[in-house]
Amino acid sequence: MIETVLRARRIITPAGECSGGVAIDAGRIVAVAADLTTLPTARQTVDVPDDCVLLPGIVDSHVHVNEPGRTEWEGFATATAAAAAGGVTTIVDMPLNSIPPTIDPAALAAKQAAARDQCAVDVAFWAGAVPGNADQFAALHAAGVVGFKCFLLPSGVDEFPPLDQAGLLTAMRQIAAIGGTLIAHAEDQAVIDAAPAAAGPRYADFLASRPPAAETTAIEALIAAMAETGCRTHIVHLSSAAALGAIAAARADGLPLTVETCPHYLTLSDAVVPDGATQFKCCPPIRDAANADRLWTALRDGLIDCIVSDHSPCTVELKQLETGDFGRAWGGIASVQLSLPVVWTAARARGIGLTDVSRWMSAAPAALTRLPGKGAIAPGHDADLDIFAPDETFVVDPARLAHRNPITPYAGSTLTGVVRQTWLAGAPIDGSRRGRLLQRGAA
Repeated sequence: MIETVLRARRIITPAGECSGGVAIDAGRIVAVAADLTTLPTARQTVDVPDDCVLLPGIVDSHVHVNEPGRTEWEGFATATAAAAAGGVTTIVDMPLNSIPPTIDPAALAAKQAAARDQCAVDVAFWAGAVPGNADQFAALHAAGVVGFKCFLLPSGVDEFPPLDQAGLLTAMRQIAAIGGTLIAHAEDQAVIDAAPAAAGPRYADFLASRPPAAETTAIEALIAAMAETGCRTHIVHLSSAAALGAIAAARADGLPLTVETCPHYLTLSDAVVPDGATQFKCCPPIRDAANADRLWTALRDGLIDCIVSDHSPCTVELKQLETGDFGRAWGGIASVQLSLPVVWTAARARGIGLTDVSRWMSAAPAALTRLPGKGAIAPGHDADLDIFAPDETFVVDPARLAHRNPITPYAGSTLTGVVRQTWLAGAPIDGSRRGRLLQRGAA
């Protein structure tokens, strides 16, 4: 006898949508079947409401938790509570904005100690690639980090400096040698230096300060370095569709390049950003609606692999809301709790189904981070599940968001899709802190 069978009219599986049941035992999925009579006998049977869909839990591979060191920005307790409320069952923590940054095994141990017993969902970790730490990569890789994050221009925090071209090549050679993955914030500082400086409350001025060419130039440099080193490389938070041609050419050449974008680049545009509304500031920036259309096309064509939040919170004061100065405000959008409904609201309006959304937000990030038990409703996978009401609407109230500093550009928006319940390892998340700390490749 197994523990649980969930019966649902709609289940999103790797093969598509079906009806039937999901059998769960010891926190894992042991069977998925359309014929309920073929499933093992269970101690409990749970019927998913007919207006809901059973989805695999979202895997958000781009989350800045900031603890230890900047826990007033965000911490593991608040970030993972927000994740759970939004149907995210696994987050992967970025190596910067915490102090110390995750650039050596001691810093990784400090990060894991801070996270232990605080997490409502499972957590894995990226490490950092900064000048002078390439000799730490092998030990970090052995400790189970999912890959290495670098910046190609200043990150915004002094303790996480960028790689120059020589440093990038050194890092990529070392990462390739250990079979790792490099992920890169790809904007070119020289292009930005040649653009008008960001200052004041006009969003148009901020947008002009980070032109599409900054992304294209940096991505072309990354691709050249990939060709030289063979390093598996991932571009984070692609904002500009102008770089898609270079990405397509690299893929055609067989280079191991993957790409993500974010909900805000797909669903917001410069036309909806009021002057002084620094809650919309992120780097690279939100661009125009035609650009967003091209990103959606690239997702459909398989040129962009993942949609992740880039949850990048800060204190309310750092957003400079009183002055509305885009030059001085911290750049980042905190949206881990809202990513699924934000994306689903826009996807369904474009005729895109939940099977595609699940692939982009669950399966692909799990594959990127080499977490084999995540991202799918399939035998052998963790029973991380969302009971999702795809037709239910709600209005975003910042006061009801669980991340530490409840500021969001989606305030007041009406979104479609409500997470009725989130399951982790075969049981509903009930406020307890039973999330695990994950290692790359561990079942």
